[in-house]
Amino acid sequence: MKTALITGASRGIGRAIAEALAPDHHLLIGGRDSAAVDAVVAALPSAEPFVCELTDDTAVETAVAGMESLDVLVHSAGGSPLGAVADVGPEVWRDVLAVNLVAPANLTRLLLPALRRASGHVVFINSGAGLTARAGWSAYAASKFGLRALADSLRAEENGVVKVTSIHPGRTATDMQRAVREFEGEPFDPKEFLSPEAVAATVRLALDAPANASIDTLTIRPV
Repeated sequence: MKTALITGASRGIGRAIAEALAPDHHLLIGGRDSAAVDAVVAALPSAEPFVCELTDDTAVETAVAGMESLDVLVHSAGGSPLGAVADVGPEVWRDVLAVNLVAPANLTRLLLPALRRASGHVVFINSGAGLTARAGWSAYAASKFGLRALADSLRAEENGVVKVTSIHPGRTATDMQRAVREFEGEPFDPKEFLSPEAVAATVRLALDAPANASIDTLTIRPV
């Protein structure tokens, strides 16, 4: 059975990905809230907790120590602070870059030996904001543009030894989207957005590609 580590897997898109991979993967369920992580672990056939603050370098090194082989690494954790450039201070920029870009880069770096041994696959859950930046989204979009650059560079460096896929979902019915709609002063209707399960299906599609094929980038939008 293959092993997959999914960050941000206690809710939303990350949890949907865990459920999509559960039939044939042993899962490491990433999150900061141990109770929420344990609840997901208990609901899956083969899973264990990976409770860690991903912006704490020492904690991350400790958490991955001894991990010799890893088939799949899915980066789904992230934050989405919004605001105009004129209103967003440096602390917000530092925080969003730390969570959305530096943490995935560091975790990937630490796990590359394990991924290489397994000829593994790294999946970055990016965003439509990683392709087009809009007013009020500067800090978040910058972090996601950077995440796309990280994926592209990693793909070129690993040259097929480790596959790398960027998933760019449109608006998805999650708690994060609820906060976005509140920022925009608009109601939140889940039916207007992608379901987390639809995004998880694209992850499954990328992972199930033939061994001699790589899905580098996928964009999914609500209809």
